Amino acid sequence: MSTLPEIRTLPVPDGLEGERLDAALARMFGFSRTKAAELAAEGKVLVDGAAAGKSDRVHGGAWLEVEMPAPAAPVQVVAEPVEGMEIVHDDEDIVVVVKPVGVAAHPSPGWSGPTVIGGLAAAGFRVSTSGAAERQGIVHRLDVGTSGLMVVAKSELAYTVLKQQFRERTVDKRYHALVQGHPDPLSGTIDAPIGRHPTHDYKWAVTADGKPSVTHYDLIEAFRAASLLDIKLETGRTHQIRVHMAAHRHPCVGDLTYGADPTLAKRLKLTRQWLHAVRLGFEHPADGRWVEFVSPYPDDLEFALETVRAESA
Repeated sequence: MSTLPEIRTLPVPDGLEGERLDAALARMFGFSRTKAAELAAEGKVLVDGAAAGKSDRVHGGAWLEVEMPAPAAPVQVVAEPVEGMEIVHDDEDIVVVVKPVGVAAHPSPGWSGPTVIGGLAAAGFRVSTSGAAERQGIVHRLDVGTSGLMVVAKSELAYTVLKQQFRERTVDKRYHALVQGHPDPLSGTIDAPIGRHPTHDYKWAVTADGKPSVTHYDLIEAFRAASLLDIKLETGRTHQIRVHMAAHRHPCVGDLTYGADPTLAKRLKLTRQWLHAVRLGFEHPADGRWVEFVSPYPDDLEFALETVRAESA
């Protein structure tokens, strides 16, 4: 049986005056900019009764009619072993893992690769049932291209308590990053809002209307071509370290998405950004005691670091 498409009609808020149509749709409906542009290209967006292009500017009070996309099929968790994923702690409430590069935290549309949740399921772990079905137990995430420590909630209590700790920014999340050049000052704080990149939907950027984002960094070791930094996140935005360091003109070595030097990356045999979640500390949800976990660098990052160290000798 066929069903009629859902049509949503509403005025453009005054606060979006002058925005591009695709950006306005993304803000109003939660679409990606790419999906918004597709709807406009397919003639499924009318502004004051007329078809509009993705780059047309909207005006406050203009009347939008949008043919909503069909809901995506629910994302399924596939129990699949994850090569190289290490369990560093396991108790009744939490499991702490070292996520390898190339692994997502949880399933999502468009991702068919391995996930932390799928790896835990394959290993027989039961996690909290709180959260969306494909994200059950997930209280924070790491990018697919970033390795390091993650905690997953096994009990409902742990999910609630850990989510609150991340919300209140009491979790100590430490990363090490090898960045190009030498930041000035060598230790400091980057306080700059992060939002969707204005032209590339897969990227993020420092934007005036982004969410507050704060990154603290300290120099560990300086080399001829790069600097090793200890980084503490006060907030946890998508790609935060990568975006902030690139905006500071010191992208993570190997991070070609955010402007890193491909020649340097090739010399160091890096196929991803040099970024690793090395330490994770928080109050244990069961009894409030402080627990802390550490993770050494994986082989590819260790090789790159030793190479720049040797070149600087």
